[in-house]
Amino acid sequence: MTHQHPELSLSVSLPTVQSTIGPAGFDQRHLTSHSSTLAFDPGFSSTASCCSGITYIDGEKGILLHRGYPIEELALKADFTELTYLLLSGHLPTRLEYVSFCHEMAELRILNEQIRNFFNGFRRDTHPMAILCGTVAALSTFYTDELDTNNRDHREFAARQLVAKVPTIAAWAYKYTIGEPFIYPEEELSFSENILHMLFARPGRRYNVNPVLARAIDRILMLHADHEQNASTTAVRLVGSTGANPFACVSAGIAALWGPAHGGANEAALDMFHQIGSKENIPAFLTKVKDKTSGIRLMGFGHRIYRNVDPRSKLLRTSFHEVIETLGLERDPLLDLAMELERIATEDEYFIKRKLYPNVDFYSGLILKALGIPTSMFTALFAIARTTGWVSQWLEMTSNPNNRIMRPRQIYTGEEARPVPSMDER
Repeated sequence: MTHQHPELSLSVSLPTVQSTIGPAGFDQRHLTSHSSTLAFDPGFSSTASCCSGITYIDGEKGILLHRGYPIEELALKADFTELTYLLLSGHLPTRLEYVSFCHEMAELRILNEQIRNFFNGFRRDTHPMAILCGTVAALSTFYTDELDTNNRDHREFAARQLVAKVPTIAAWAYKYTIGEPFIYPEEELSFSENILHMLFARPGRRYNVNPVLARAIDRILMLHADHEQNASTTAVRLVGSTGANPFACVSAGIAALWGPAHGGANEAALDMFHQIGSKENIPAFLTKVKDKTSGIRLMGFGHRIYRNVDPRSKLLRTSFHEVIETLGLERDPLLDLAMELERIATEDEYFIKRKLYPNVDFYSGLILKALGIPTSMFTALFAIARTTGWVSQWLEMTSNPNNRIMRPRQIYTGEEARPVPSMDER
């Protein structure tokens, strides 16, 4: 039962909240006390839940900034470890800070040996995201010495631990599901090199990491590291607002990311390629996409935020073609199909007019497929990248002295007060 009001006129003076760039806001916290009215915004798409200095997005202009630095420049002039340092600390590292941070990350990658036993509680066919979600939450039982969320040093150390350990857990989740021995991280390898090493090395057979492939993984991680107040980041902040430990908060973010509407877009794009089948079927498929009654969508094109070209997709397009050339996969039927779809769709007036350009999910799924990473691990790789953003957002929130527990309101549309009938009267 919903009571519809066609129009409600209010005259309330509310203070503004200024921004550095982008839209400012108005502080509606006193709206209810002044007018006995709530602001109604399902999905919170018009509501700012916080002030943040980490990431800025202008979807109309295709702009993505981290701490003020354009993602295009960061991806070309820095690596994922530098971006992690930037998001966590607020500034890019000096050479000395970078070397020190790399050394600390290398030491923190190792997991408590008892965590190996934790994996045995899962079925072998468990999705890696389920293992990742449960094991990250369980880290709070292994690393208990520095869990005081009121202590800044504790918070920052826990954040670094999560960034370092989540890749190890994700790689072990994959190894567990395919029945292979766990591979320990190597201290001399970079963040991205270690991911490939732990996924593909086997005891007695060293995996030689190709620098082009490692660079592609590094770029995927950079371009997924943080994306403002999306569903999973909001989940981390919401749980964090209760004072919960950071491992539980990031586990909540992983659970939110696991939802197909959030973290599964690159996998959906790959499924679409299989659905099309061959290059010859592309025109017929696009005809169905243009028919609004068909229910067929063009996955991997367009973005909810970006109404222009996704700045991240340009960078991944370059990496995609580098990987294809390095691995000699130009004749791979699925990748060949994808490149033809890219060409046709970007030249078709229908998609150009609607600004449906290939997005970051289109290329990231293809790169991961080319690297031999199974689709079940796609979202887990996304979680590895986004952990950096999650803990940065969590640090920012918990460092704010005005932080309050999140408690959204509702507009009640149920029954009015009524008496409870006796059993015989029901």
